[in-house]
Amino acid sequence: MMKILKHIFLIQITALCFAQSGEMPFSRGVNLSTWFQESNIKRTQFSKYTKSDFENIKSLGCDVIRLPINMHAMTKGAPDYIVEPLLFDFLDQAVSWAEELGLHIILDNHSFDPAISTSPSIRNILIPVWKQMAEHMKNRSSLVYYEVLNEPHGIGDDAWNAIQKIVIDSIRSVDKFHTIIVGPAGWNGYNNLALMPAYADTNLIYTFHFYDPFIFTHQGASWADPSMVPLAGVPFPYDAARMPAFPPSLAGTWIQNEFNNYSTTGTANHVKSFIDIAANFKNSRNVRIFCGEFGVYIPNSNNDDRVRWYELVRTYLESKGISWTSWDYQGGFGLFKSGTDELFDYDINVPLITALGLNVPPQKQFTIVADTVGFDLYKDYVGMHILQSTYSSNDSALDFYSDNAPAEGKYCIRWSGAQQYENIGFGFMPTKNLSALKNNGSIFNFFVRSNFPGLQFDIRFVDTKTGPSDHPWRMRKIINSSIAPWDGLWHQVRIPLSEFAESGSWDNDTWYNPEGKFDWSAVDRFEIVAEQMALTGKEVWFDDIRITPASSAFVDASSLVPSEFKLFQNYPNPFNPSTTIRYQLPHNAHVTMRIFNVLGQVVETLVDERKDADTYQVRWIANGSAGVYFCRLQAGDFIQTTKLLLMK
Repeated sequence: MMKILKHIFLIQITALCFAQSGEMPFSRGVNLSTWFQESNIKRTQFSKYTKSDFENIKSLGCDVIRLPINMHAMTKGAPDYIVEPLLFDFLDQAVSWAEELGLHIILDNHSFDPAISTSPSIRNILIPVWKQMAEHMKNRSSLVYYEVLNEPHGIGDDAWNAIQKIVIDSIRSVDKFHTIIVGPAGWNGYNNLALMPAYADTNLIYTFHFYDPFIFTHQGASWADPSMVPLAGVPFPYDAARMPAFPPSLAGTWIQNEFNNYSTTGTANHVKSFIDIAANFKNSRNVRIFCGEFGVYIPNSNNDDRVRWYELVRTYLESKGISWTSWDYQGGFGLFKSGTDELFDYDINVPLITALGLNVPPQKQFTIVADTVGFDLYKDYVGMHILQSTYSSNDSALDFYSDNAPAEGKYCIRWSGAQQYENIGFGFMPTKNLSALKNNGSIFNFFVRSNFPGLQFDIRFVDTKTGPSDHPWRMRKIINSSIAPWDGLWHQVRIPLSEFAESGSWDNDTWYNPEGKFDWSAVDRFEIVAEQMALTGKEVWFDDIRITPASSAFVDASSLVPSEFKLFQNYPNPFNPSTTIRYQLPHNAHVTMRIFNVLGQVVETLVDERKDADTYQVRWIANGSAGVYFCRLQAGDFIQTTKLLLMK
């Protein structure tokens, strides 16, 4: 412990020296996009990246990670914008990995929609969110940075600058130590840097983004206005012989003007002149500055042209003393070869890594090897090298981190109100060869519980589509009350892979009947599907989803003893006229459960007896008037109360 404290102290002293000298504490890195950018924290796949990924990024020669976070969506909403505790739980782990590896980590408030202008009222969200974030992180090392907001746009510079000043002051009211990253309006544009005030705070880093020339870096971008999907093959630098025909659908737009001027803007000198604007701001203000984003969208651009652009921008930034984080690590602007599974040991875009001046990791030829020992699809988190890929029309219908009496561990999956054909998807990255597991009698295992009689759904594997004449064939098993009684308790389901039956394929809006062509050696994904019925008004929980050897032990779900006392939120809530209340006991105790009205009067006693260690549920049918009620559970010295809302 003393060694760790000494290390943190040295980091803090070093950071203070950097701030006082005006030198940047970090030099180069990447953005870890699409990790914390979900529409709510419950949909975040925390296992998408691990400490191993941080180690890989460091091995490239990076010393900083910019972490985009959709912070505003990961709160409980107006008026207080209380940050969801689960976000802090995840961030604490990510920050710890960075600190252990000596990587700087920027907490970038990426609450951002390119189609919606930044409203002046955003201050009402920024202030409480950043005060909470700073309060939570204030005792962390100086490797942690706060970036106020990504790419404010559609708001006047004066208005944004004033809001940013208020946010800086709000952070400083709870944390006077950590460096704050500030940026201009106009999409963090370099032209807007000069319109920023000279903030009095001396522990700031100024940021800008760089994507010029835009018709080169964003050709193929569907989110541009208008969409640039029809534009492809624009070279860099400008080469008249290689310029593509201009798409007729974009005629008369600003894109056509840029296209016509590309002989001027698509040159190395022009690109440098834009970066000079940021460099001149840095020198004239004598401030620290870094380029938080730069990159070229992959789908419609030539890789050699991308490489030339990256090398030019990177080397010129560094020649001007400007640190950078490229957009992004994996994804549409990423460091991996197009069309691959983006595996660090196999799929790195070597010329691009070289152009960025990073270390090229040894690369191997990938071949699919048959799984022989099984693996986890979900165990508190989605399994390694599995992509959470759910089809759902309602964000709140699916929760991968429900703490409502999990069968084992910390979390379980809660699925409710799904429309017919919606699914929970687990995409295998890379494709799985399950042929050996199927042939040796391996078992598909999971825990499930529900209390809705008649519930039915499919579980299925889907193989890869190898070409136009092939289809993504399905192997399924229908789960119903003959397999798991829907009594509200956990039940372990064990199905040999050999018992899955081919059920056909849906491809290109066409249904294909089974043809015996499912390929166990090339399985693309696993799905839990509301195939048989909609789950309207129904909910089901899953836990510990895995494939295991045939010899694996059966776990009697009824023997699973909870680890702590807990009273769970009733469901549904609001309700009319009945609701279910669950609670758990880690050991035997006398239990009383009573319902109170807002005056503190006992309305009904639901439980008053000694209970064994277990998980229980109680149904309450309310006979009173509409309004707020309270459920109070007492078990020995443990007392917990929840609020219930009766609607009439």
